[in-house]
Amino acid sequence: MKLSSKNRLMPRHADLFPNDSLFHKLARTVCRAGVLPRKELYEAWETARRVRRRYRGGRVVDMACGHGLLAHVMILLDNSSPHALAVDTHIPESAARLSRVLAGEWPRLEGRVQYLNKDLADIELFSTDIVVSAHACGSLTDKIIDRALAARARVAVLPCCHDLKTCPDGGLSNWMDAGLAVDAVRAIKLSSRGYEIHTAKIPDAITPKNRLLMGQHIPDAL
Repeated sequence: MKLSSKNRLMPRHADLFPNDSLFHKLARTVCRAGVLPRKELYEAWETARRVRRRYRGGRVVDMACGHGLLAHVMILLDNSSPHALAVDTHIPESAARLSRVLAGEWPRLEGRVQYLNKDLADIELFSTDIVVSAHACGSLTDKIIDRALAARARVAVLPCCHDLKTCPDGGLSNWMDAGLAVDAVRAIKLSSRGYEIHTAKIPDAITPKNRLLMGQHIPDAL
């Protein structure tokens, strides 16, 4: 099974996930919804579980959310988060179906994930939030980091589409891969603003854009 496939998971694919683990149960539920590419299931799961190892609780704000699966999985993995916002300027109509099917399997999700068709700049953030984003394209990742920095909120981003025309590389791209240079500058920016950062990777088999950058503001750092 190709984990990076962009083909939609459909009910007929549920047999690919036969065991009783939380991930397989989630995957079967996503298959029943029939709206999500396989790649997005794995990206959301692998991102959320690494983030939850570091950060617990708080309102989840899933920016550039797409179908909003990441927001749902963040709550599944840590029920102490009261609710989540799934924010995007173009939320797919099928996102509502995915949310209904997930809440049907896990009733505790009912009413706890709110979709907002809004610009990210219009969302008020708080220091207690945890801001997450999986594959916000290009400079959109930088805007998300900046919003989190302004609120001193925890943040976790899985960047993609590193465009040197809009994403600063700090002059490092002559030394290293351009995408890595952009992400290094993002990490340095967080660190310079009083954040304790952590870096991780999700599996290459899911996506080559697999660098996960996480940060938490440390009050005594500045």
